[in-house]
Amino acid sequence: MLPVRGLLYLLADSPAALLALQVLDGIGAGIFGVMLTLMIGDLTRGSGRFNFALGLGAACVGLGAALSNLLAGSIAHAAGYGTAFVVLAAIAAAALALFALAMPETRGREAHAAHAPAALTTAAP
Repeated sequence: MLPVRGLLYLLADSPAALLALQVLDGIGAGIFGVMLTLMIGDLTRGSGRFNFALGLGAACVGLGAALSNLLAGSIAHAAGYGTAFVVLAAIAAAALALFALAMPETRGREAHAAHAPAALTTAAP
C-alpha cells in the first residue's frame, strides 16, 4: 500500500482525496502491524524472546518513520514535493521487492525442514 499511496499523493489536490489516502495509510499500517507481529511470533516461537523481538521491530519501524520524514523534508526543500513522494515510493517499492524475494516463509519452518531432502538438512563434514 505504501508505494501506491506515495504515488497517489502526486495526484491528490483536494481535501477528500487526501482523506482517502490517509485511510489507505491506516489500512496499510494495520496490515503491517498484524503481519509483523505474526512473523515475529513465528520466528521466536518457543524461544522466550517474542517481546524483545517485537520491541526491536517496533524500534526499527519508528526509526524508519523518523528517517523518512527527514529524507522527504530534505528532498522536498531541494527538489519539490513531487520528487519527494516519488523517491519515498521508490524506496517503499524496493523494500517490498526485497521482502518478497529475500524473506522466507516463517510459518511451519519445522515442518518444511522435516520434509526436506537429507542433502539440504545435514551439515557437510
